[in-house]
Amino acid sequence: MQAKDERSLGELFSELSKQLSSLIRQEIDLARAEMTARVTSAGRGGAMVGAGGALVYAGVLAIVAAVVLLLIQAGMSPWISAALVGIAIAALGGGLIASGRSTIERTDLTPRRTIQTVKDDAEWAKEQVK
Repeated sequence: MQAKDERSLGELFSELSKQLSSLIRQEIDLARAEMTARVTSAGRGGAMVGAGGALVYAGVLAIVAAVVLLLIQAGMSPWISAALVGIAIAALGGGLIASGRSTIERTDLTPRRTIQTVKDDAEWAKEQVK
């Protein structure tokens, strides 16, 4: 291999082009890995929202009937019993949905490492051209 100062300008630019191409591929791979991790976290929050909705639905079907009947048997008016039980179950489901949404909102999808390394790479490329 020739010494660095003996290479022609064309050879230097060819090497720089190859290195930049390799660097860009590596940056894309890093961005993909970083985004996959963040999207997975957001997916967990979405699953919590879905689970909360399913629990609200199941609660409405099973618990409402049982508790309403219990309250009616205890002497409460049927419509008041149904209203109280419905409000309680809706509040529980709303809490689960809020928890899942909070998880989704806290998930930062910005590929910060990739952005920083791209900035570093740009600085490196500027230094190579000088």
